Amino acid sequence: MEVDAGVAGDGYAPTPSATASDQPRDLASHVAAGDIVLRIPITGTIDLGLAAFVRHALSEHPNAKLIVLDVNTLGGRVDAAIQIRDALLDSPIKTLAFVHPRAISAGALITLACDVIAIAPGGSIGAVTPMSSQGEMSEDVNEKMTSYMRTEMRTTAEAKGRRGDLAEAMVDRDVVIKGIVPAGKLLTLDTEGALKHHIADFRASTLTEVLKKVGAEQGHVQDAVERWAESLARFLTDPTVSGLLMTLGMLGLMIELYSPGLGLPGLVGSLCLGSFFFGHAIANLAGVEELVLVVAGVLLMALEIFVIPGFGIAGILSLVCLFLALVLTLFDTPLGVSFDSGVLLSAIERVSLSLLAAMGLALLLIRYLPRTAAGRRLVLAHATRADEGFISANVESELLGQRGRALTPLRPAGKARFGNRTVDVVTAGEY
Repeated sequence: MEVDAGVAGDGYAPTPSATASDQPRDLASHVAAGDIVLRIPITGTIDLGLAAFVRHALSEHPNAKLIVLDVNTLGGRVDAAIQIRDALLDSPIKTLAFVHPRAISAGALITLACDVIAIAPGGSIGAVTPMSSQGEMSEDVNEKMTSYMRTEMRTTAEAKGRRGDLAEAMVDRDVVIKGIVPAGKLLTLDTEGALKHHIADFRASTLTEVLKKVGAEQGHVQDAVERWAESLARFLTDPTVSGLLMTLGMLGLMIELYSPGLGLPGLVGSLCLGSFFFGHAIANLAGVEELVLVVAGVLLMALEIFVIPGFGIAGILSLVCLFLALVLTLFDTPLGVSFDSGVLLSAIERVSLSLLAAMGLALLLIRYLPRTAAGRRLVLAHATRADEGFISANVESELLGQRGRALTPLRPAGKARFGNRTVDVVTAGEY
């Protein structure tokens, strides 16, 4: 696609460049003395915890007269940036992005969603390169994801009266704008270029200078404070941490299904998966569909452990439900776009790797744990004649020959009650 500099489609009419670096956009009403100016830092990696933080900050300060995003980022997750972008576009409060010194990749999308953009000397904005979680994409997948991001960037820019073609050129190397960006290059604008082409509205070196230029110098600047839940969400949604939680969670449930009645593996597995879904729920990734799948998985697993003997259809369906819930929780882009762009496949790969890792660890534990001191406490070690069955090393002789009641399914190990005592047992027969 090729367009002339200063001429974009969809009815764009460029504003005169003579005042671009001197006069900021009108904020409709200046901020009076004592009015709240809410400052939200957009720094470091843009992740799902940051998206939750921004949404909460906007909802918790409905009386603020101006929202200032203090932007300095090299980018991050696309879905997190889209969540922030949507929150900014829906906000009834005027928004201002202060880029100092950079708003790269996902940071550019967030910046373009603001009503006013100020940029510091030596600043830069642009270079929106969609990447998979593995850091690369196939040519076909890259084309579909690029097309999606082009649309997001263009509509965001045009929603705030900026040039959609420049926003597209930040994403797609095939967009050629004469005199601005040649073929094969992503557009990244420095301070002068951002002002010249009306992406940024004015130049400022400090936040004080920014507020003065938009008539908000008398306002009370209040920093948004990240809640503990949002900090925890940023930690729990980290790819490494979330992958570990998935692996340990499924490992614990597998061990509990294989040897019911132990309790501890199931508890640890449930806590790990609960932490995973808690973090992603705060980050707005775990919704109603995922919750329904998780509840169904837990109920099926309880049915398998406490009602139906053996590892059968209920156990398999419970793992399928949990697998689907984990996959759907790992992305927030529309399902069709996620499928076309490879995001869905990437999520399936992540969960599959965690599942395979859990299966491998489970096999190792089953094989080697009984040989350890801790493992010997969990299994029945001593055997007698077949007609007497099996007894554990620490069961007193007075229990031999007594009749007891099984408290758990015996597959063949489990727990049984003899009088007022609960002991570990193994049946010599069927379940």
